[in-house]
Amino acid sequence: MPSHKQRGVFLLEALIAILIFAFGILGIVALGATAINAQSDAEYRTEAANLASEIVGNIAANVKRDKRLEPKVGFEVDVAALASFEHQPGTGTALCEFSGSASSEALVSAWADRAGVMSATNKALPGATDKQQIIINVAENNRVTVTVCWKAPNDVALRRHTLVAYIN
Repeated sequence: MPSHKQRGVFLLEALIAILIFAFGILGIVALGATAINAQSDAEYRTEAANLASEIVGNIAANVKRDKRLEPKVGFEVDVAALASFEHQPGTGTALCEFSGSASSEALVSAWADRAGVMSATNKALPGATDKQQIIINVAENNRVTVTVCWKAPNDVALRRHTLVAYIN
């Protein structure tokens, strides 16, 4: 083939190669952004799990216990004292719309405040408020259900983590 008919073919091949390379780079950038979002979501879920575990541990450690009657030896949870740890027990029409009275226990109030207040020592959860929920059901073996809600930055959906524990 004469050389004058192949003019510009190399330029066309180079442009196609650059286009393919550019799409590859854009794909890698998009993958990195997705990885960062997934890491942030995992961080928030871990923090929510830590907050829920913290309050359950505090309730178990601080609830009043009475000495059991014979034949059992040991102590039994005072159900009235356990019920005082309940916080925002009602539900609204939307996700994480809790209603009802706040707990009278100082450690629950402090915990609910910390859930939404970010500081150097407290990571907190983005978009969280003190509207967290603790439901105590003494009829079901002192079941404690803790629900922690938050809204991640640049996210439209509310997220929640629920922990169920039994205090005995």
